[in-house]
Amino acid sequence: MSRFNPILAMRALWQIRVRKRPFVLSHGVNARCNMRCKFCGYWKKTGEEPTKEEIFKLLDDARDFGIGVYNAWTVEPLLRKDLPQIMAYAKKIGMITSMVTNGKLLYERAEELVDVDYLSVSVDGVKSYKEIRRMDFETLLKGLKKAIEVRKLQKQRNPILMNCVLTGKNLDDVETLILLAKKLKVKISFEPVHEFPGISKEVWNDIGIRDMEKFRSTVDRIIELKAQDYPIINSRTYLKMVRDGKMDYRCLASGIIMNVTHDGTLETCRVQNEPLGNVIWDGFENVWKNSEKRRKEIVKNCTGCLFFGYTENSLMQSFNPEVLMHYEWM
Repeated sequence: MSRFNPILAMRALWQIRVRKRPFVLSHGVNARCNMRCKFCGYWKKTGEEPTKEEIFKLLDDARDFGIGVYNAWTVEPLLRKDLPQIMAYAKKIGMITSMVTNGKLLYERAEELVDVDYLSVSVDGVKSYKEIRRMDFETLLKGLKKAIEVRKLQKQRNPILMNCVLTGKNLDDVETLILLAKKLKVKISFEPVHEFPGISKEVWNDIGIRDMEKFRSTVDRIIELKAQDYPIINSRTYLKMVRDGKMDYRCLASGIIMNVTHDGTLETCRVQNEPLGNVIWDGFENVWKNSEKRRKEIVKNCTGCLFFGYTENSLMQSFNPEVLMHYEWM
C-alpha cells in the first residue's frame, strides 16, 4: 500500500468527481469457495462461472467505461486455474490489479500472482483462527510467508495486506496479529464483522461482538499502535467510528466502487444486493445509466455499514484531512 500516488489520485478524481463514475471494479471472479465459514453467505451462492473470454470482454468494457482498478474477489479467486491470465490481461489493458484471498491455496499458487499489484489475505486470528475459519493457522501462515518471499523475488513494490475482521472470537488475538504484521513486514487492516441477514441468530450469538467494553478497549489499543507507527492502514477517524459504532459519514461507495457478481450482475454494494442490471449482457455504460435513479434511492435509504473500504474511501472523497493523511490507500 502507498500513502499517496499523485497520478493514480488524479485519474481517480477525474473519473469519480468529473465523470461521476466509479474507478474501482470489485468483481466476483468465481462462484465457488474451498472454505465453509459459518458467518459467510457467499459460498452458498453458487452458479455458472463466466469463461475467461467473457471476463476479457468485461474488462475491455470496464476500461472503456473508465475503470482503473480491477479487484478480483469472492468467493475464492485462487480456485480459478486461469486467474493468472485474467490478472495479466487486466494489467495489459492498463488497470491496477488487486485480489482478496482466504489464503488456503497461497502456498501452491504464490508464484502465479506476478500480475497482482495488491494482494490482500484474510487473517482473522491466531489462536482463534481455526474456530473462525475451520483451517489450521499454520497452513495459512505457511502460504503467507511463501507469498511474501515470492513477491520479494518478483520485485513487487507493494507489501501484502492482512485483513482482519473483528468478531467476538478474536479480540485477544488482535495485538498478536499487529506484531506479526510488523515482523513479516506486511500491512494490516481491521473492520468489524457485519451481521448479514440470512445467517442464523445462533451463529451471530456465537461470533458477534457482544462484550462492548472489551471491544472498545481492543480498538483503542489498535489506535495506540497506529500512533506508534505499527503497519496499520486504517485511519484514526475510521477506527474511532468502529470503536463507537457510529457511521458518521456520507456513503459515497457506490460512486467509487462497482460491485459486480460472478454472473455480471451490478449491485450497489456488498450490503445492498439488489440486482441493478447485467454488465456482461448490456455493458457498463447502459447499466450504469439505467440504474442511476434506483442507486440513489438505495443509498438514501441505507442504514450504513463500517466496511473499511467503503467508509475510508467515502471519507477520502469527502476530503477528510486526517483520512487523507493516515489512511494508506492504493
